[in-house]
Amino acid sequence: MTDLRAGEVAVFAPPAQDAGLVFIGLIGTPWTRRADCPRQGAPDGPVCTIEVFEPWVAALDGVAIYASLEILYWMDQSRRDLVRQSPAHDGQSRGTFSLRSPLRPNPIASSVVTLMRVEGARLFVRGLDCVDGTPLLDLKPDRREFRAPGYCSK
Repeated sequence: MTDLRAGEVAVFAPPAQDAGLVFIGLIGTPWTRRADCPRQGAPDGPVCTIEVFEPWVAALDGVAIYASLEILYWMDQSRRDLVRQSPAHDGQSRGTFSLRSPLRPNPIASSVVTLMRVEGARLFVRGLDCVDGTPLLDLKPDRREFRAPGYCSK
């Protein structure tokens, strides 16, 4: 690709190895292009949906007691060959691992979202920053924020 900014460096990445990842759902957002996505999700951002696929729906049992969740997702439209990047907002060149950019060797992203409600296999959340249709890798409770007072996990 030739769409590098000044100071950016791309490498020839080694061939992918199968890590055995399974997409467990899809994320629905109002953004259809990467350029339209916010740089980071905001707690007062638009309500987005997370649809969990079978057979993983049963794993949602109990998530509603949490006020927030950590969402892990695969930025499937991202470049994977940059080792140095020059973010548009500042023009400085830095190593990929010093940035929160979606352009990564393994484009795994995470966001802590506010859980609005759960309806069957769908979660309604605020705080995402990805393109509509982004594959879901995992979700985890943010243990710092319980909805139910007195809840204790073992």
